[in-house]
Amino acid sequence: MSEVSIAKRKKCENCTKQCNKKNTDEVVDSNPEPEIVNGEVKDASQVLLSACLSCDGCLSEEDSLKISKQSLEEVERILELNQRCDVSKHKVLVASVCPQSLPFFAVKFGVDVTEAAHKLSGFLKTLGVKFVFDTTLAAGFSILESQKEFIQRYRRRNQDAHALPMFTSSCPGWIRYAERVLGSLVTPHICTARSPQQIMGCLVKDYFSKQQKLSPEKVYHVVIAPCFDKKVEAVREEFYNSLLETRDVDCVLTSGEIYYLMEQRKVSVEELDSVPLDQVLGEAGDEALVRHDGRGSEGFLEHIFKHAAKELFGLDIHEITYRTLRNRDFQEVTLERDGETLLQFAAVYGFRNIQTLVHRMRKGRVPYHLVEVLSCPGGCLSGRGQAESESGGRVDKALVQQMEEAYSSLPVRLPEVNPALHILYQDWLQGHDSSRAGKLLHTKYRDESQIHTQPPHMQW
Repeated sequence: MSEVSIAKRKKCENCTKQCNKKNTDEVVDSNPEPEIVNGEVKDASQVLLSACLSCDGCLSEEDSLKISKQSLEEVERILELNQRCDVSKHKVLVASVCPQSLPFFAVKFGVDVTEAAHKLSGFLKTLGVKFVFDTTLAAGFSILESQKEFIQRYRRRNQDAHALPMFTSSCPGWIRYAERVLGSLVTPHICTARSPQQIMGCLVKDYFSKQQKLSPEKVYHVVIAPCFDKKVEAVREEFYNSLLETRDVDCVLTSGEIYYLMEQRKVSVEELDSVPLDQVLGEAGDEALVRHDGRGSEGFLEHIFKHAAKELFGLDIHEITYRTLRNRDFQEVTLERDGETLLQFAAVYGFRNIQTLVHRMRKGRVPYHLVEVLSCPGGCLSGRGQAESESGGRVDKALVQQMEEAYSSLPVRLPEVNPALHILYQDWLQGHDSSRAGKLLHTKYRDESQIHTQPPHMQW
């Protein structure tokens, strides 16, 4: 089975066969098989929000063509060209690994996260990848910029009806749904900070390529991520440089696709060399693997909550207590002083919970200042590009628990105290509040809901 077909088959929230969004005029089978959701029999001619997001049926032919090139075959084609063609036509391959992918390899390899990162780096370099990074540094930028934007939004909340609540922007599944279905109801509320993946794209194609004295189009940048929707994010038009004809991220491969390649090649983990990850700043970089605070998805909620408590109210918060509402994937965090609620945040994961959030928002009953929104139940570690059971269709809960334990074993470091970030803000971005920082670390989201109207048979 090709990697493209794998990507089309496996979807967040168990995308069902009945979805025919692209062909809305097709006649629905008069005897569709019933679908059981939460113990209830549902009409198979209806597609539930919880069962659908950005399957290939939602994509234009142009989008489908772009995403079809995000495959193992395409990476192997680039590697083969490097071996055959003139040196002047070579592309330098750079791989960036998401921190949420490393626990997957740690569990599969039977080693700790640091050793898994080194083994993965060793494997990628045997393929012909020149540099291997992890994206924690880029996530640090995204967190700091999100913190700054929340403070700005909070302070103008009384003058700007769209300032709050602020929705996080790191999940492409959520962003795609927000733009295409919800439109102006939520797009003005989405944080403009780029996701860690796309900031890493800028770091590689703008900063690092210059350090290596390479033109950006000479660099082929691969991101290894836990989620198929990251492929959709990589092909967004705002992340394409038409002048140089290059993308910030040329190809996204899921953790599962990389592991599939290792199995194809019958790679023995024991025989792989342990090669430390490369550093964007070279020797000045920090070689120790760290993680950000939070629940395994970079911890945007916790970082922004603690920062806002200090910046707005002078309160130092060391521990955050989550209060479970509907389920484990719908929780809230509240900051109170003298009986007054100062801040109220929520973590909303999975489309069943997102549906509840949107319903409340339409009725004007969302009390939150910030909502961390992720399309995958359980967050990024549960991304369908790595957490699906071998039989397919369902998340492997035992695997996810092992990944959570592996991820939590990494030491935590606040991005505020990362010296590499401060160096890059000055050397690369010309300051924290520069126009260059605004251009490279932020993006815009658009209302496409009128362009992509939902078919009449889809029950949201």
